[in-house]
Amino acid sequence: MSSVLYDAQGPRARRRNVLYTVLFLLGTVALLWWVFSSLEDKGQLAWDKWKPFLGGTEAWSTYIWPGLRNTLEAAALSMAIALPLGAVLGIARLSDHAWVRVPVTIVVEFFRAIPVLVLMIFGLALFAQYTNVGSDDRPLYAVITGLVLYNASVLAEIVRAGILSLPKGQSEAALATGLRKNQVMRFILLPQAVTAMLPAIVSQLVVIVKDTALGGAVLTFPELLASVSPMSSYYGANTIASFTIVALVYIVINFSLTTFAGWLEKRLRRGKRSSGAVLPPAAVAGTESTGTAASLTV
Repeated sequence: MSSVLYDAQGPRARRRNVLYTVLFLLGTVALLWWVFSSLEDKGQLAWDKWKPFLGGTEAWSTYIWPGLRNTLEAAALSMAIALPLGAVLGIARLSDHAWVRVPVTIVVEFFRAIPVLVLMIFGLALFAQYTNVGSDDRPLYAVITGLVLYNASVLAEIVRAGILSLPKGQSEAALATGLRKNQVMRFILLPQAVTAMLPAIVSQLVVIVKDTALGGAVLTFPELLASVSPMSSYYGANTIASFTIVALVYIVINFSLTTFAGWLEKRLRRGKRSSGAVLPPAAVAGTESTGTAASLTV
């Protein structure tokens, strides 16, 4: 059966696709067998390599958990600062006033163009020369500074694009009822744009979690990935096992974050399936129509 989107495959095409699938599966199995064989020949799959992580808690309490705690601390603080800052910058880029829009645009484009690692190094030098921050806290401050400056700029573009993606009729209808521009933004545009922006925002939050590793690689920030080297040396050069466990921890963190975001997005979409959203009285204060309640279709 054919459709307007594609033509149904014939017998030869189906046989060819089955053959390609079988060849791909065989190639995947062969690759996995080669990897495991190589690791086995080098003794990387021996129990003594994995015992510190699977047979006890010393490695977790001494190396992994302290690094994970620092990673989560840096990521959480960066998110808490970058999210509202990015929202403010994104809204400011949509301002009708050039004296607001132009400087904000320059700031956003400037920090978006600089690699986050360069911003971290700049932050470390800044805190070392011009502040009284102790040497033990400087790497954390530098990592947060770099992550905030870069990701707030990226989030500003996400917010701006999310608001611009809405139909112009939304803002025009709101202005027609007498709402002021800031009320249109707060009560009409932002609530609708959040759902559209959520996947991109969550992707950027995942980037924040992973980019904390840059601080450990260059700034001696004791985050999760930086714990691999001392942990591997202490337990007999089990580098493969150490990296595997740390990678699984990153996967769990980021998968939990994306799963929560998916659940939140579905919940927001279900909450917006009603026929309309009635604005609170404060939102329509000062409008010309005082006899009826203002409502806009979402």
